[in-house]
Amino acid sequence: MTPKPVRDIIPGIDGLAFGGDYNPEQWPREVWEEDIALMREAGVNVATVNVFSWASINPGPGKWEFGQLDDIMDLLESGGVKADLATSTASPPPWFSQAHPETLPVAPEGHRLHYGARAEYCPHAPAYQEAVVEMASKLAERYAGHPALAMWHVGNEYYRTCFCDLAAAEFQAWLRDRYGDLDGLNDAWGTTFWSQTYTDWEQVLPPRACAETPNPSFVLDYRRFGSDARLKLFNSEAAAIAEHSPDKPITTNLMVTGNFAGNDYFRWGKDLNGENRLISVDHYLVPNDTITYEPQVAYAAALSRGLAHGHPWLLMEQSANASAWRGGGFAKRTGEQLRHSLGYVAHGSEGAMYFQWRASRYGTERWHAAMVPHGGRETKTFQEVVQLGQWMKNLAEIKGSTVQSQAAILLDFESVWAHDTPGQLSSFMTPFPELRRWHAALWKRGITCDIAHPAEDLSRYPVVFAPSLQMLDDDANLRRYVEGGGTLVVGPFSGVTDRNEHVHPGMPGALRDLLGVRVVEHVPLREDEMVALDDGTSGAFWAETAASEGAEVIVSYVDYPGTAAIFHRAVGSGQVWYLTTRPTDLNSFLDRLDLQPEFPGLPEGVETVRRTHEDGRSYLFALNHTDKEATIPASGHDLLANTAWTPTTTLPANTCAVIREVR
Repeated sequence: MTPKPVRDIIPGIDGLAFGGDYNPEQWPREVWEEDIALMREAGVNVATVNVFSWASINPGPGKWEFGQLDDIMDLLESGGVKADLATSTASPPPWFSQAHPETLPVAPEGHRLHYGARAEYCPHAPAYQEAVVEMASKLAERYAGHPALAMWHVGNEYYRTCFCDLAAAEFQAWLRDRYGDLDGLNDAWGTTFWSQTYTDWEQVLPPRACAETPNPSFVLDYRRFGSDARLKLFNSEAAAIAEHSPDKPITTNLMVTGNFAGNDYFRWGKDLNGENRLISVDHYLVPNDTITYEPQVAYAAALSRGLAHGHPWLLMEQSANASAWRGGGFAKRTGEQLRHSLGYVAHGSEGAMYFQWRASRYGTERWHAAMVPHGGRETKTFQEVVQLGQWMKNLAEIKGSTVQSQAAILLDFESVWAHDTPGQLSSFMTPFPELRRWHAALWKRGITCDIAHPAEDLSRYPVVFAPSLQMLDDDANLRRYVEGGGTLVVGPFSGVTDRNEHVHPGMPGALRDLLGVRVVEHVPLREDEMVALDDGTSGAFWAETAASEGAEVIVSYVDYPGTAAIFHRAVGSGQVWYLTTRPTDLNSFLDRLDLQPEFPGLPEGVETVRRTHEDGRSYLFALNHTDKEATIPASGHDLLANTAWTPTTTLPANTCAVIREVR
């Protein structure tokens, strides 16, 4: 997809955004003045406020108290800090849940959950839907003209699902709109299986706990419905804000950590890329993901770029050190916070934000890392925050520049959901780990890639990877890409079902004609089982017996003599590869592709990424994630160290450079 003209996504902030969630209501007033002084020391220019303050603003039915928030906004303005003002709607207070018990979510087993935590609401309850719009409207009306206001932050990390009767009613309406009548629904869900045919809309309920495994198409549609319902909630608040504050960007923080697939973020991305809208994300490193630990930042950024459709985006939350909710946490090593924070910026973020500014004294997240830890300004964490703040100032000129990637990896959230539906052949073929494994292999080779949706215009990418794309209606867009000159790499068990999770006749289904391959039989493998290939490599988790229908056999199985494992076919001006297993050695396969890094020979773990302005100004980010120095053969000026950079300059271990390149 061709990037849109770059716009200033946060016009009220000079340079890059730097700061974090700020919760002064948890502290006595004398601490607030200290906070502002420390923010000045650290170079903070924006703070997210009011995320969980519903009880303070609206302490009872019809009661509105804005005095404390007025003071907070005025305090930020006096300190030269802009506000990312949240709507507080992510966590209703106990009084609201008690007054409107129907707004508390119902679990799949049928029992209603109690209040006492956060996000304890039913997205389908009219009382909640009305309350959040009222809250957003009152806040926008009051603070639209406040000089501290830079942007609006709706809700927080939308994910709540409910299975109550109110959800059932909205689900039925959603299905009527999607399928028209019960005949359309029964056909889409294949309800002749197990005598599940519906004869009245009132019979259609959420996928609650039942005696056996539920209908996969039914479960899939409820995931779609839930994502749409949460997006509708966001848009209702955004519309209320825009009536009073039409000139400020509106965002919500999308979760791109680990395997989160609660929403169809590509669908959300369409709504978050409109006028005065902004893609912002939360990302926390997963410590036990040893294979892809260092590339996690680049992967999260690749997905964020994909959601932003060519625009810059913003890292809204990360952790300055250990995240207690990870279960034991892990400490970031010296310099790691700096490298990772700069990594997000290298890959397109318009700043580096954190959860949170000051560590909480109480509550579930009392041990969660913060920019100002419990140990205060003398800590390594805060000193690195100060260093990063200076770097953000030094990098102000890169604002608005974008990243051009050499490849793309395809992700379809609905296809991920399809794999999670009941009755799958293998529990080891989950998409996210495989997508991250391919991304990590490319990252280690110095290849910058995006995460893209398979229905997008892919023509700007020389190579596109589809390692795990189970659900696909047809091959039209991918065929167009290949015939236009692209190289497409398809992993096993792809294209096998349509959007209703119905199996295509003739494997591999929607991709059979494009690939020139006929899959005869699927061979799911045990977790520790390998299959030998005749090029000396091996495959894991899955195998297929397949025959050529026009494709060239490149690699065959040793364990299944005469059976092909990897196919290649020229189509139009491009080419397509099909892998019938998951290679354990991705490098061996990647060697077959014409995909070269800009700086061949750099040690694995030395990362380079370029951001470029429309006028041609370019900035090379160099991040050394290793314990040895490295030489980056570039020329220009290092904005971090304010020194010249030559092709013989060395980058010390565990450090970074940002080179304004010679034009």
